[in-house]
Amino acid sequence: MSIHVPSRVLGRTGLTVSALGLGCMGMSDFYGAADQTASIATLHRALDLGVTLLDTADAYGPFTNETLVGKAIRDRRAGVVLATKFGFERNPDGTPVGVNGRPEYVRRACEASLTRLGVEKIDLYYQHRVDPQVPIEDTVGAMSELVAAGKVGYLGLSEAAPATLRRAVAVHPIAALQTEYSLWSRDPEGGLLATCRELGIGFVAYSPLGRGFLTGRFRSIDDLEPDDWRRQNPRFQGDNFQKNLDVVAQVQTLAREQGCTPAQLALAWLLAQGEDIVPIPGSTSAARVEENAGAAALTLTAEDLASLAALAPQVVGARYMDGGMKLVNG
Repeated sequence: MSIHVPSRVLGRTGLTVSALGLGCMGMSDFYGAADQTASIATLHRALDLGVTLLDTADAYGPFTNETLVGKAIRDRRAGVVLATKFGFERNPDGTPVGVNGRPEYVRRACEASLTRLGVEKIDLYYQHRVDPQVPIEDTVGAMSELVAAGKVGYLGLSEAAPATLRRAVAVHPIAALQTEYSLWSRDPEGGLLATCRELGIGFVAYSPLGRGFLTGRFRSIDDLEPDDWRRQNPRFQGDNFQKNLDVVAQVQTLAREQGCTPAQLALAWLLAQGEDIVPIPGSTSAARVEENAGAAALTLTAEDLASLAALAPQVVGARYMDGGMKLVNG
């Protein structure tokens, strides 16, 4: 079967991207060892399938993920919508400094990302987390100067609250809000999605497969590599892990009925939540990218959608540890 992912438009800005993107974080960081050659092959396969939205950040690696993505797209730049992020400031040796939204840092971070990516322009530039010490008007104002200078095409925010979005769009149009959204992370439905739609902001859903949990790959914490940060995630801990396996079992049952994989079902559910929603599942495997791309061809009935929606209340555990939760919904 031939697979080609269709396109969607993010909000009212006119930015056209693939209906499914590719999150590149795991190719360099957080989920254990990764293979650069395999990662580049995965990126190329994604582009072949019509997955044009590639999502990276300066914090991934740190720094190395942008270099990897830049290397992979060097001969294919015209077919890519390149998204990266700033905001988690790091020292040159990679040690964390903290969240930084100051205008002078915005400009400095952009120049560094352009160099690592090896491009003249970033298509979609996000603030990774809102800096509570800096007015969003100041940060977005500096970002808008990058647009005016031709260094950035469109602006985005990540994990921003409705009130922050309203203040941001008063300064410059925002093409996309990137926030966690999946069958087991339904927080955006509490008003965030409605605000995005009111303001004409597209919604990019990260971790649409519950950090891999919804695929059914994990049966115990020992299935994760020793340096995988998910070992510290509340939803992967102790009794939470076992209870969340019950949710995955139900997804697997529904997927068998549909003749698809659990990952495809979870992505199809998310795609059905609105034409303005673009999931960006991460992968380091070309085969997984092909599997995920197949979700774009699935059609779910109202009954299917309702059955899947009913799973959310059964999920237990916060989506980040306490420190991480303090940085979301800013």
